[in-house]
Amino acid sequence: MLLRIFTEPQEGATYDRLLQVARRTEECGFDAFFRSDHYQVIARGDGMPGPTDAWLTLAALARETSTIRLGTMVTSATFRLPGPLAISVAQVDQMSGGRVELGLGAGWYEREHASYGIPFPPTAERFARLEEQLEIITGLWRAPGPYSFSGEHYELTDSPALPKPVQDGGPPIIIGGVGRKKTPALAARFAAEYNVPFHSVDETREAFERVRAAASRDLVYSAAQVLCCGRDEAELARRAEAIGRSPEQLRTDGLAGTPSELVDKIGQFAEAGAGRLYLQVLDPSDLDHLDLVASEVLSQL
Repeated sequence: MLLRIFTEPQEGATYDRLLQVARRTEECGFDAFFRSDHYQVIARGDGMPGPTDAWLTLAALARETSTIRLGTMVTSATFRLPGPLAISVAQVDQMSGGRVELGLGAGWYEREHASYGIPFPPTAERFARLEEQLEIITGLWRAPGPYSFSGEHYELTDSPALPKPVQDGGPPIIIGGVGRKKTPALAARFAAEYNVPFHSVDETREAFERVRAAASRDLVYSAAQVLCCGRDEAELARRAEAIGRSPEQLRTDGLAGTPSELVDKIGQFAEAGAGRLYLQVLDPSDLDHLDLVASEVLSQL
């Protein structure tokens, strides 16, 4: 089981804060640093000092780290045109020496689209655009020469299909969600990894089974869970309060408790088929949290 750190900077985090988290992620021996791709606070607080752009952040972190994987959980297809996105991700892959992964989704948070003037089509159209984006991005990365595409929403004519990523075939694509039809079909066609965010072990297992039934090849299966760990109940309660949750809620809906409790629940996700677990860190100022999980949880896996 690989553990990855997953941040939500739209809730309030500067680039300097994210750099601290990424460096500590690497120092502690976690597999990767991921971040959300949002432009507005979702869960709590006022979001001060405001959002940071996902791919600008990852480009900078690519030069400030050396071993951890870097990626988005997940980039919204509504935010960027597929051609420029393919260029950005390929460039960050080059800057990192081939350590980038692209989580890509249809987009869902209507409020941030309205706030920043981003079109927000109906659900069916967003998924149609996502499918075309996946085909275009992977096509641009893999094309041996000029690349063209004609779809309902995007058209490319004789693109030079440059630059190329460092990773052969392009950075791994991650597709997440628990949709019963479209999501398994997209994951089976395009993804190297399928992720189930913030669901129970049983729900995660069922979602994995749907994708396995749709896929004719091997994928990596992963899950994301809110992280809250404490050596004792007092420390756990302090960390839960800092993110506006209760220990009881987090034990049910997240990955929370003492180190031994976390190890046990991680084992349940492993038995369900997960090979990676994304630990959602909602208080990026608490670097001691990462130290604790690395020393007393990661060391047991």
